[in-house]
Amino acid sequence: MAFQLKGNRKETENKTIRFPLHLIDQIEQAISDSDQDITFSSFVIQACEYALDHMDAPSEEHN
Repeated sequence: MAFQLKGNRKETENKTIRFPLHLIDQIEQAISDSDQDITFSSFVIQACEYALDHMDAPSEEHN
């Protein structure tokens, strides 16, 4: 399933994150290319949710 942008507002808390400039440029380009009305923060939140939903499950090996 592909990453799809959606407009969605939820309760939030501020966090400061430093992004490499090239990544900011790529995100801003993706936002401007989209036909969705989406903010930088909303894009990052959705990308993080997508990454978390698609992570491999942690190994349950015990040594």
